[in-house]
Amino acid sequence: MLKLTVKGRELFDESTESFITVKDTVLKLEHSLLSLSKWESKWHKPFLDDKQKTAEEYLDYIQCMCIGQDIDANVLYCLTDSDMKKIIKYIDDPMTATTIDDKRNSKRGSRIVTSELIYCWMVTLQIPFECEKWHLNRLLTLIRVCNIENSPKKRMKGKDILKQNSNINHQRRQMLNSMG
Repeated sequence: MLKLTVKGRELFDESTESFITVKDTVLKLEHSLLSLSKWESKWHKPFLDDKQKTAEEYLDYIQCMCIGQDIDANVLYCLTDSDMKKIIKYIDDPMTATTIDDKRNSKRGSRIVTSELIYCWMVTLQIPFECEKWHLNRLLTLIRVCNIENSPKKRMKGKDILKQNSNINHQRRQMLNSMG
């Protein structure tokens, strides 16, 4: 979880031509599957794609990340560049010591990853739904580790199988003092 103290200030609302006072607010943010799901249900598009998000979409994602509180949307307009850098650093943090040496493309590839697909992976891999509150990068790493651990081991080539079987047969003939 990332905690940020956003300094309040006065904002001008052009639609009502009035000033709005925003109080100091402590934001508790969690980049999780739950946040992702909330955002995608509102915007009807994937968040994890490589497409640029508008400022409005990104601020809305930050609001979806807020846990345990309903915040005044105006607080988000008080975020400083420093606050945004902290949020981006937090979102990009792997939140795990696990590293995966993947010879294939380490990116998600051309597949569009949505919250429903991640939930599907969780069901398939029997990962409990309480993990939807984990940092999203940690959850995705767990999914990758489960896939690696559950993937079939490399199969032997046909000539290697024949050679192994020949060696086993030779050992058995020696053990049993047999010719055949």
